[in-house]
Order: sequence, then structure tokens, then C-alpha cells
Amino acid sequence: MSKAKNLLLLKIDENFVPAPTEQGDEYYPNGIFVFNITKMLNYINNNREEFELRIIKIKDHRSGFGVINEDHIGKVDISVPIILAEISPGRYNVIDGNHRMEKAYRDGVETIPAYVLTMRQHLSFLTTVEAYRAYINYWNGKVKEME
Repeated sequence: MSKAKNLLLLKIDENFVPAPTEQGDEYYPNGIFVFNITKMLNYINNNREEFELRIIKIKDHRSGFGVINEDHIGKVDISVPIILAEISPGRYNVIDGNHRMEKAYRDGVETIPAYVLTMRQHLSFLTTVEAYRAYINYWNGKVKEME
């Protein structure tokens, strides 16, 4: 394995503390990987200097999100940054802001602001230790596939 790929491999931190959801918290489920969006947004808002804010193209990241709440879409503010998270090495998914993406798309807007989080920046917002351990294994498997 190359040195660069070896640096991408993760080791399980036995002291990992999850970010469990509390009543009223927004979360993003992706199979076993559930991210606490409320805690993530609070952290970003209090530590903006740690996060890259980019203007991204809608066409590059719109996934045709499966369930759109039509009552909600009219209320969203597309000037509020979405969150793109590195879910595997070099691959980013929208984990917060699918309704904003859809509204922008429908309105013919070509770009939207996004916080782009590396794996290390979003990892601490997994909601369970089991999800954290599974994510480490998933990530390492993706790194090994790069060979």
C-alpha cells in the first residue's frame, strides 16, 4: 500500500464519544451511519474558521433526493449553506440541504453555498459508537479499494 493511502487509513479511537440525537435534533440517516445535523451545525456556527465555505454547482451535487416535502420547500432559504460531507475518499454527499438544493434547481439557480467537511470533520457527529466503528471499517475498505 502506498504511503499516501496508508495515511488515509483510520484506527478506531476507543475513547470516541458519539453525538446522540436528542428530542428535536435534526439528523441525517445513511444506513447505520446517522449524523447529528443539529450538533454539527452548532459546531460549524461556533467554529466557522475551521470549515471551508465554497460555492458549488447544483448539477454536480443534486442527487434527485427521494422524498421532498413540498410544503417545506417553499420555506427554505437557499442562501443558507448546505453541508457536503466526504463519505468516502474524495467523494462528497449532501447531508444537510437537500430541500435547498431542490429549490435552487427548480428556481434555475446554478450555484449554492456549501460547507465542505472532510471525513475527520464530520466523523465526530455520528450518533452511536456502533456507527462510528462501522464507518471506520467502511472508510478503510474504500481506501483499500483505491489500490
